[in-house]
Amino acid sequence: MLSHPIPPLYDEHSKILILGSFPSVKSREQQFFYGHKQNRFWRVMAQVLDCAVPETVAQKREMLLSHHIAVWDVIASCEITGSSDASIKDVTPNDLSRILNCADIRAIYTNGGKAQQLYQKYIFPVTGREAVALPSTSPANAGYSLERLVEAWRMIREEL
Repeated sequence: MLSHPIPPLYDEHSKILILGSFPSVKSREQQFFYGHKQNRFWRVMAQVLDCAVPETVAQKREMLLSHHIAVWDVIASCEITGSSDASIKDVTPNDLSRILNCADIRAIYTNGGKAQQLYQKYIFPVTGREAVALPSTSPANAGYSLERLVEAWRMIREEL
């Protein structure tokens, strides 16, 4: 059983919450979200927000917080093989109340189908808040080019 090692990124000004499923091996090693070089999250967000692609954790934090975006994951702990969402079992969900009670979150988005499925199963019944599913930025989602991802993720910009 693995526990989520990364605290949520948010502040009282956050308006958008983006939830993944569970950190990849690389993200767990780096102690920050979307740490695999092939994950397109940071490139997608930089284009959506019209920013330079952040390189360091400090730059990534600054880019998201300055645009009022919070990031965390649906899962607090689970069994997982490597970084494979398909292998996830024995899920304990994260408690989003610490974010939802602090910030005026206007919209919640999930990064990929597994995050959406887990959100619907574990978190929606608790919060009653709908989440919008966005296509995964994972390199495993090879069917989506960077351009298609950016186009799909642009709806975040409209919420800001």
